[in-house]
Amino acid sequence: MRIALAGLATSHPYTDARTLARHAELVVWEPDPERLRRFTGEHPAAVVVPSLAEALATGPDGVVLTVPNPEVPEALAAVLETGAACFVNKPAAASRDQLDRLDRLPIHDRVMSGSVLRFAPAFAGTAADPAEVLAVRATVRHDVGMWAGGYNAWQDTPGEGGGTLVTMGVHGVELLVALLGPDVRLVGAAGARRHYTSLRSEDTGVMALRWASGVTGTVEIIGVSEAESYSVTLHRRDSSETLVIEGGDDPIKGLGYEGTIAAFLDMVGGAPSPVPWAQTRAILDVLVSAREAALPPAP
Repeated sequence: MRIALAGLATSHPYTDARTLARHAELVVWEPDPERLRRFTGEHPAAVVVPSLAEALATGPDGVVLTVPNPEVPEALAAVLETGAACFVNKPAAASRDQLDRLDRLPIHDRVMSGSVLRFAPAFAGTAADPAEVLAVRATVRHDVGMWAGGYNAWQDTPGEGGGTLVTMGVHGVELLVALLGPDVRLVGAAGARRHYTSLRSEDTGVMALRWASGVTGTVEIIGVSEAESYSVTLHRRDSSETLVIEGGDDPIKGLGYEGTIAAFLDMVGGAPSPVPWAQTRAILDVLVSAREAALPPAP
């Protein structure tokens, strides 16, 4: 089996490769020499190619696509032409233009994108009956201080990577849509810069959502945090239930990276994505709408 890692723009493909290397030959393309050097230092047997076209020309059985958001539509279009299974590391779009460009692509049922958290053991398989749920809340605690010094500035730029509201908010929206389905819309959003004053976006944010069923939801993003954790609370008439997702002793398993790659490898074997694109499209629309509604906070 051959898997192409097309781009190393974030930390996720490095984590993905640790699981994939146990199952497949790895082909890697990344234009940044320092990122590529870091990858090949960990995976010296990986086949290095100089372009996306050449990575796809090796005939991969699957592709993990991780390029800066503005480049995703064009890169995904090239992957789609091969017919290979594809996992697009989150989020697949961070602006209305990017989402519109994705909408014009012939995305098939072996394309998956989104937060790895839906495959975390503490959450996977969780179900909610909208008839019994009054409201839901997701809280994302993930420090964004790495961007304050200029690392991966495109992620922190609202018009490119979407900033904290999109890049971290996707985790919360993903979990709630996984529970309640894609018939959801944004009804409000706000962000603030409370600690990291050099950010281009925000370090805290909030979104308000409403499903067609009448269930309301809140996504809180706390980007100033000493520890990484995620939680989902379901409020019912007689009780509230909270699920907590943490890395624990094995973050690759605990945060869902391992489960995500297992689902991707099933797709490589011919199975459809376990995450319907209609869900992914709904998540992206909420995130893009939130970015549009919550202008970057003033310096």
